[in-house]
Amino acid sequence: MYERFYGLRELPFELTPNPKYLYLPPKHREALSNLEYGLFGAKALTVLVGEAGTGKTTLLHAALESERCTGVRCVYLNNPALTRAEFISMLATRFGLSAEASQSKTVLLEELERALRERRNRGEITALVVDEAQTLSTELLEEVRLLANIETVDEKLLPLVLAGQPELTARLEDPALRQLKQRVALRCEIEPFHVSETAAYIATRIRIAGGVPSKLFTREGVSLIHEHSGGIPRIISVICDNALVSGMAMERQPVDGSVVLEVCRDFHLHGESSVRASSVAAQEKEAPEVDGPAPPPPVNADAEQSPPVENAPGTRRFTFFGSRRR
Repeated sequence: MYERFYGLRELPFELTPNPKYLYLPPKHREALSNLEYGLFGAKALTVLVGEAGTGKTTLLHAALESERCTGVRCVYLNNPALTRAEFISMLATRFGLSAEASQSKTVLLEELERALRERRNRGEITALVVDEAQTLSTELLEEVRLLANIETVDEKLLPLVLAGQPELTARLEDPALRQLKQRVALRCEIEPFHVSETAAYIATRIRIAGGVPSKLFTREGVSLIHEHSGGIPRIISVICDNALVSGMAMERQPVDGSVVLEVCRDFHLHGESSVRASSVAAQEKEAPEVDGPAPPPPVNADAEQSPPVENAPGTRRFTFFGSRRR
């Protein structure tokens, strides 16, 4: 829609879990390594926890498509709010079992264990990944525990991954699920981005889409995006996408803080410091034209992913476009 206006090859802020656009700050990189290890190492149960929109699904897809997991055949469930009968039927279908297995848990477990043993003898690892696992009923979490029991004397035949929002952690603290909790071999948690990570996330996606970050957003615009998104990648992408649409309509390039604030108001996204944000918007909209030399152009965005530079004790400068002259 706005690719030509901003010099992009494709839209950089789509909400699909495309590993091509994967950005890995330290916590996400650690979580990805844990997911890969849990899958190719056939660990009993790996748990991934993160707030809605922090990138859990993207990490799952990245792990499944990684070189380490090329020998892993995965059954992926992303809508686990099912009854027990529906869950059994879905497992039978996804694992390629018989029609009888879809009607009987006993037959399902017998056929599944036999199939898993045959695949492991051929050097294949079969895994079950459940996304949005916080929606699983206690009944289905118990079924997951039973699946984790499929094993030989020296290895697990069905490594499991549960990915969900923080409610999943609370669910696993339920005394009725203590046996499932005891089977957790790996646990990782991802968090919202810090401001420098938000800047790097935006810049990375723009570069992958063929653009130049400094030509799409001002420094103040990126700072406000972080403030109003809370560092949640999905919300960052929503704000960026809508801000670029608005910027094109206004023929404004790069997109500045006033455009970002307008988008945030439309989506009822309120930052932690609305007073400071409003002040920035007012300065950008109402600053009078004055005679004199124009301000220096933005520095080339080669250091988007660098950490903020300490310029003075207690002072931290935002580095989306590199260090700024004082």
